[in-house]
Amino acid sequence: MTETGMIHEQIDTIDALMAHYVAGSLPEPARVLVRSHLEMTPDNRSLVKSLELLAGEALESAPVAAIADRDRRLSAIFSSAPPVSVPRAAARPENVLFPQALRDLVGCEVEDVPWRKRLPGFKEYCFDMDGCEVNLMWIRPGRALPAHTHKGMELILILDGAFNDERGRFGPGDISIADETVDHRPVAEKDRPCIAFAVSDGPVRLTGSFRQMIGDLIG
Repeated sequence: MTETGMIHEQIDTIDALMAHYVAGSLPEPARVLVRSHLEMTPDNRSLVKSLELLAGEALESAPVAAIADRDRRLSAIFSSAPPVSVPRAAARPENVLFPQALRDLVGCEVEDVPWRKRLPGFKEYCFDMDGCEVNLMWIRPGRALPAHTHKGMELILILDGAFNDERGRFGPGDISIADETVDHRPVAEKDRPCIAFAVSDGPVRLTGSFRQMIGDLIG
């Protein structure tokens, strides 16, 4: 991934992720992931609002300076994405799973995703965008994914169901942040499939014993 990606931004906590969202420094799919999180849960909406207020105050107190290369800069501003805002929670119809930001990105709802089977009990739909690999994942209830670590940064937003790993439980609206310091083996809970949206800027590296790896691969 390019130097402007998630690793360069040193995102290692949810607070840091929210700060980069407000600053507009996230790659587009990571921005969509955070916006979807904010649509799903109130957990970090107040933090984002506070960061937006601080950013506004800092801008107002900044000294006035002449704009170098004015026309080019104005053209870049007018062609850029609109400023971020805290999404309002909206009741979704019973048959709608994806937050609006995610539906806008992938262009469909969960039942129309062109899933591809990767492993027994594990399906995904993936594409590249803005230097990142973007994945929608469907994990069968009770299914364990092979133990692995990351050669980059991975953000996972849980859309439905839940998984557990060495760090705890991640349920709907939760974001998992993993990098090379995290070695984990996510296991979907047994009551329903785990459906998730992931953004990563590097490949995974399988870990764990050979016996466990083979067992997890065949499901």
